[in-house]
Amino acid sequence: MSREKATVTQPDVTVIIGAYEAMPYLVECLASVEAQTIGPERVEVVAVDDGSTDGTGECLQEFAARAPMPVTVLRQDNSGGPSGPRNAGLARARGRYVFFLDADDRLGPEALERMVAMADRAGTDVVLGRVEGVDRQAPKSMWHRTVERTDVFSSNIKFTLSAQKLFRRALLERHGMRFDESLFTGEDALFTMEAYLRADGVSVIADHTCYYLVGRADGKQVTKSGGYALRFDSARALMRLIAELVPPGERRDRLMVRPFLVTLLPQFGPRWLKDDEEVRRHKLELAGPLMDAYWTEGVARLLKVHERLRLHLVAVRRPDLLTDVVRFVRDKKQAAGLLERNGRRLYLVYPHFRDRKAGVPDEVYLAGPREARPFPGYRERPRLSFPRRVLRRVRRLLTARPLSRGDRPAAA
Repeated sequence: MSREKATVTQPDVTVIIGAYEAMPYLVECLASVEAQTIGPERVEVVAVDDGSTDGTGECLQEFAARAPMPVTVLRQDNSGGPSGPRNAGLARARGRYVFFLDADDRLGPEALERMVAMADRAGTDVVLGRVEGVDRQAPKSMWHRTVERTDVFSSNIKFTLSAQKLFRRALLERHGMRFDESLFTGEDALFTMEAYLRADGVSVIADHTCYYLVGRADGKQVTKSGGYALRFDSARALMRLIAELVPPGERRDRLMVRPFLVTLLPQFGPRWLKDDEEVRRHKLELAGPLMDAYWTEGVARLLKVHERLRLHLVAVRRPDLLTDVVRFVRDKKQAAGLLERNGRRLYLVYPHFRDRKAGVPDEVYLAGPREARPFPGYRERPRLSFPRRVLRRVRRLLTARPLSRGDRPAAA
């Protein structure tokens, strides 16, 4: 049920478009806004031209003159990233909800109408609409089914942290949420993760494409730009946010998987083999404090063996061993499986397994059930029911309890 309704003068949703050198993609982007079925009286557009020189600003002005809904065009000097334009647009937004639309992407048919209806029906603060890629990859793991109410711990939404979602503006204002203008990549991940964690519920629309992520032929997507040091800045900011808002434990570990896997690990993938010694040294220097602060056994258990192994070697500062593992992974070699304990344990034999000089613990190579199941002979340990787990724990406590005076056996 909706917690507030739009007034006569308040639109349901503000579409915020940050645009820089967006031609000719901007034309289709604006056409997708104009084609929305939500009704022009229920939507407003705030578009920010971030110092473009290719006619982007003029295209926005022309759109404002003909569009059926209110359109505000702001023009400013180039800010160097997407955060400034989005914050400028957010400052002018009046809608109950806001949607951040990139100028080279486009909305799907009925997207705004469906997302607003979902948020009102479910009373949720964030709505994810299905995303499809056009000449570009899009996230997939969270679109298995439509869910009216979930959260970041109970779903795969942590793997889509782009800003192209519907946010309840009251949530953003209540917590003073804005995009971090000191970050030049990953700023949307920080913003969206905070929204997930502070939201009163998140909805997922999986049965209708609400957003088309368009690949630019000129390669000017912001996500493709920036050096490796900016990736570490992004990972550091996201890890710090998670640590501030989620206490240590399983829930924090599950969220930490995202920055470790998506942002940090690629720095120690195939590109590592092309890095010179100075870059390798600098990467390890940047990664060290993050590994010391946030790398835990809980995070490690949630990763595949080759992912865990590489990050373990980063954590213990062993670039000499890391290079062998990265080369093995790059060549797409299949690690052999070693079964032990009557098939209950399977180790994947990546480089340096049980190499005494390397000293990598066996546990780093231990495959979880999902990785181990394809290997013949693996016997997955059955999960105990809750009553059986309780009974097992009681038995352990009883057998471990020291004898008191009354428990001493009688003399024979």
